[in-house]
Amino acid sequence: MSIGGHQSAKMGKDEWLTPPEIINALGGFDLDPCSPVNRPWDTAKQHYTIDDNGLLKEWHGRVFCNPPYGRATGRWLGRCAEHRDCTALIFARTETAMFFEFVWPKAKALLFIEGRLHFHHVDGTRASSNAGAPSVLVAWDYKNAGALAGCGIKGQFVGL
Repeated sequence: MSIGGHQSAKMGKDEWLTPPEIINALGGFDLDPCSPVNRPWDTAKQHYTIDDNGLLKEWHGRVFCNPPYGRATGRWLGRCAEHRDCTALIFARTETAMFFEFVWPKAKALLFIEGRLHFHHVDGTRASSNAGAPSVLVAWDYKNAGALAGCGIKGQFVGL
């Protein structure tokens, strides 16, 4: 996961975890640059937290990025596009400036997830309310695009 303001007024906090079934379906990652300080499961071999500021650190290997949702999301997507060996989980806000700048012209594939995800609290329990918006997985290279195509997560795969 990572830290994210997953925009449901019912949720009332900023830190939410990626559902473990999403991470498990995508295979192993080397780095999660947006990980919570305390987490009930790993999302990668190495984690940067808010204390590390993953935007400023060097990224390496296969990266999973569930960025903080909000105004800073575009900065994280810019890093994903720059690094390329990356999969990000974001809201499917396909009309936004950040989507037009960092996703549509630079990504290799998208997986629009069927339904709305239920993120998890930092203690690992599943949120009772869904995220409040549809989600999409974004891949910036062909290896991660292949992982999206074959992961078995219900949704619609779109090659770019």
